[in-house]
Amino acid sequence: MSRARVLTVVGARPQFVKAAPVSAALAARGLDEILVHTGQHFDDNMSRVFFEEMGIPRPAHDLGLGGGTHGAMTGRMTEAVEALILAERPDAVLVYGDTNSTLAGALAAVKLHVPVAHVEAGLRSFNRRMPEELNRVLTDHAANILFCPTQTAVDNLAAEGIADRGPGDPQARPFDRPVRVLLTGDVMYDAVLRFSGQVRAEGRGERLRRELGLTGDYALCTVHRAENTDDPARLAAIFAALAGLAADLPVVVPLHPRTRGRLAAQGVAAGAPGLRLVEPVGFLDMMALLLGCRLVLTDSGGLQKEACFLQKPCVTMRDETEWVETVQQGWNVLAGADRERILTAARAACGDADASARPPLQGYGAGDAAGRIAGTLCDYLL
Repeated sequence: MSRARVLTVVGARPQFVKAAPVSAALAARGLDEILVHTGQHFDDNMSRVFFEEMGIPRPAHDLGLGGGTHGAMTGRMTEAVEALILAERPDAVLVYGDTNSTLAGALAAVKLHVPVAHVEAGLRSFNRRMPEELNRVLTDHAANILFCPTQTAVDNLAAEGIADRGPGDPQARPFDRPVRVLLTGDVMYDAVLRFSGQVRAEGRGERLRRELGLTGDYALCTVHRAENTDDPARLAAIFAALAGLAADLPVVVPLHPRTRGRLAAQGVAAGAPGLRLVEPVGFLDMMALLLGCRLVLTDSGGLQKEACFLQKPCVTMRDETEWVETVQQGWNVLAGADRERILTAARAACGDADASARPPLQGYGAGDAAGRIAGTLCDYLL
């Protein structure tokens, strides 16, 4: 029997984290994976180190197409992925999340009538000003196989008319193959379970504490979304809040290259006692910082979940989140880019002595999402 071939498109840090468990599961099921790195994240600390640390197969194709406007980047990636599909002739194209790389992979595949499988399908922030929201909506409506991390994601798809349609269903869309919608759980939960024990065993947290001069509690923060970095008022308010919090509690900020550039270009003050701006770190060091922190402040979708999975209170510096369960279950607070709201939420989290006794985050699966995804692809393609 011939082996099914899956062309996987990744390009950004969160996708590397998700690909680690899924690539291992695909290999275990005997699927041939052709890994394509678009180069959307090209800094070594946000790309190469993830492949090395997490045991992700070396990309078969590294396109080096980062940089430029959304349209230019997506267009270049679509053209390059289309050429690879024609050359490699995969049975399916697998994409992750909501980046320009995600949409480019989906567009190239669907126009060539190659089935599209989307990991993290069905997420919605309902904010169409976010490029990520447009990417995920368009990808979902092009996809044949939609892997949903939560029941909310399944419900969101159903509200848009995307439901599981088997062969012979009179409402099936006119594709070569039926549309499948499956609740799999979250592959990032798989990754957190897999790597958190390794990080503890290696003593990475103790090493990082020494390097950063941390002797007690600290907060961990990331800022990278365009809605914050490209708006001088929002960016200034966020860093004013971080400076205020840092007067009471050290704040470690692995700084995204784009954020560093925007701070300089916009003249936003980012220096304050207790505010530790550091270079981006790999996944394992980030996991170590997360395991050791008191709370998390972020505008990242992935770090929101990782914090809540590890029972760390999170303050999300956005006006909405696609991970609504984290808010509903009390692990996450939406504070926007308002200095006082961020400070109030962060200080409340610091003073919550009962956080560790709160029930763990529910609704994201049992840590076996990657195996479910690989098994479904096998059934669909073979």
